Amino acid sequence: MRKLKKILKWTFIVLLVIVSGITVTVASRQDLRYEAPYPEIKASADSAVIARGKHLVFSSAHCINCHSTANVDSLYELGQEVPLTGGFKFALPLGTVYSKNITPDKETGIGNFTDGEIARVLRFGVHPNGAAVYDFMPFHNMSDEDLTAVISYLRAQKPVRNQVPENELNIMGNIVKAFLVKPVGPTGNVPKTVTKDTTAAYGKYIALSVAECNGCHTQRDLSGAFIGEPFGGGGEVEGFITPNLTPDSTGRIFNWSKKNFIDRFRMGKLIPGSPMPWNSFKRMDDDELTAVYNYLKTLKPVKTTTIKK
Repeated sequence: MRKLKKILKWTFIVLLVIVSGITVTVASRQDLRYEAPYPEIKASADSAVIARGKHLVFSSAHCINCHSTANVDSLYELGQEVPLTGGFKFALPLGTVYSKNITPDKETGIGNFTDGEIARVLRFGVHPNGAAVYDFMPFHNMSDEDLTAVISYLRAQKPVRNQVPENELNIMGNIVKAFLVKPVGPTGNVPKTVTKDTTAAYGKYIALSVAECNGCHTQRDLSGAFIGEPFGGGGEVEGFITPNLTPDSTGRIFNWSKKNFIDRFRMGKLIPGSPMPWNSFKRMDDDELTAVYNYLKTLKPVKTTTIKK
């Protein structure tokens, strides 16, 4: 009995030391800082560039889905401005994360950031203070032309004061932040410009570098890293299982025509609670949706047992 008590005592001490060590290490890694280059992007005052940026923000790039808590669809249809004041609450397994105010307000928004700092956030995943950005935004390989347009539109907004709450991470969230959350940058040479047409090549650019269709339709781990077959579905987002979008017979759009595909997007959100940004994507034009459709048809077929919700 005495020997058992001794074993239990030392086991407890060892576990206590391990837990204490992990706790101290996790705490010490909550404010890591990283270096990354500043893209040579300068905001433009050209109305056509700003209009292109607004189109991206409200459609394929769907920035408005996360950076506004307003009744976006109604206000947009009425021709009213919808400020990107942030504050959207993401209830995640790792804790609660809030989207940022990205209006030009100097106290609570991005008014004090340089164009290069904003571009670095979007392309290299590094905040102006050097902290890593949670990889929710897909713009690492967005062309210089489109990135310029987006930043130009952000600059052209009316500044709105809105202090967004700080993120509230749980224990697992702090561990993931300490060891797994790192800056994510471009996967290759970033294009200066991309030809806008209906080809699968342009569809690939939209799906991977702007709309980030793969971000939800490919399984990820807790850190956000991809672990599933591209566009094979099966990931869980806010209680919904994402469908397979490959040309396999188990894919959601296997027998859809181009018209079926475009018509579905024009309907907007139909399923209550769906995290799919239908109302943003319905603002994409026919050529953009055609290009995405053409690209999805070129994917490697992936057979899945994805639950269709």
